[in-house]
Amino acid sequence: MNIRKNDMVVVIAGNDADAAKVRKVVRVLPSEGKVVVEGVNRTFKHVRPSKRNMQGGRLSIERPIDASNVLLYCGACKSGVRTGREHLPDGTKVLFCKKCKKAGRAGIIRVLAKAAAPKATK
Repeated sequence: MNIRKNDMVVVIAGNDADAAKVRKVVRVLPSEGKVVVEGVNRTFKHVRPSKRNMQGGRLSIERPIDASNVLLYCGACKSGVRTGREHLPDGTKVLFCKKCKKAGRAGIIRVLAKAAAPKATK
């Protein structure tokens, strides 16, 4: 799963689908293949009054949605895009935008791993 916490995404499927709205990932659940996105799939949790919460009431919380319903946001394209992984000539591993790559622009979304320092030889 290429999506990480604090990534900017676009929801493309479901009740909250809107390709124009860019939203932030709050939490990632890789074992379930789900993500929690800010302001998406909100439900009410009814809380009974207790010693900890004297008032009780209805809390609005965000529930997970399937990771396949979101696309990572590319700042250069200004839209949700499909992504790929690539090794640059200097050895750095990056996550890139497939749309920008076709257009010839540098569409690097995130650096996944820095190039390893060369080992000293005897």
